[in-house]
Amino acid sequence: MNNMKTMVLITGCSKGGIGFALCEAFASKGCIVYATARRPQSLEEFSQPNIHCLTFRDVTDDQSLKIVVQTVIDEEGQIDVLVNNAGVSNSSPLIDVKMDEIMRIFDANVFATIRTAKAVIPHMAARKRGTIVNVGSVAGNIPIPWGGDYSATKAALHSLTDTLYMECKPLRIHVVLLAPGAVRSNIAANQAPRIRLPPEGLYADYEDSVQRRLTMSQANDPLPADVFAQTTVDAVLRARGPPRYMSLGKMTGWFRVYEWLPRGWVLDLLWKRMGEGPRKAAKKTE
Repeated sequence: MNNMKTMVLITGCSKGGIGFALCEAFASKGCIVYATARRPQSLEEFSQPNIHCLTFRDVTDDQSLKIVVQTVIDEEGQIDVLVNNAGVSNSSPLIDVKMDEIMRIFDANVFATIRTAKAVIPHMAARKRGTIVNVGSVAGNIPIPWGGDYSATKAALHSLTDTLYMECKPLRIHVVLLAPGAVRSNIAANQAPRIRLPPEGLYADYEDSVQRRLTMSQANDPLPADVFAQTTVDAVLRARGPPRYMSLGKMTGWFRVYEWLPRGWVLDLLWKRMGEGPRKAAKKTE
């Protein structure tokens, strides 16, 4: 083991996502990177030899997590940077999402991050150094129509990250909240290619609007994933320490403005643009 190397563990690194790009960016800086995903084939085609691939069967499974963390500790002796990137998205009216699906989304996006913190922080604390990066979303700051469960998980993750930031200060561990806007990735492709709402549901007429929400982040030239990843890694590895909060990608400027405006006005605006807007436009063409 070379103690001069920075050891990085990243969850959710399937090809085409921002996790994959983060692996490449950290490796380009000379870090030893452990990339994880559920399917081994999704971890193929990394360009650099200092990226090691581990199958992480399930971020919601304690035993699977322990095996991954212990593997890195046994092989490298340390974890310097943990990036909690794994997560799932959803696009649907909130009342149409089955409860077991809502619990699955919370487990993957929120509870899994607590699990990794419990597993990794003691190792970092023993060395009095380390950085944890939790990948949230601008939707965790301002919710949008048809993504209530996803927005709620990211809002919870943001709150947990702020708490970890405070509680890790005496341990000399940095905690970073990364809230991406629109970044080019396969997040929409990983969900059903076409949303089908229950025909008897209250929102059956809004199917086009729900579909548009799913693909919205990939429309209108989102920030390339490699640019997003390189900017993130440069900030995380800077000598004076990483920032507490980062928000990169298209639409982040608008969301920063929204946070300063009256909440009710913003919610009405988002509903008109993302909820009613596409539906009304479709009706005009009928």
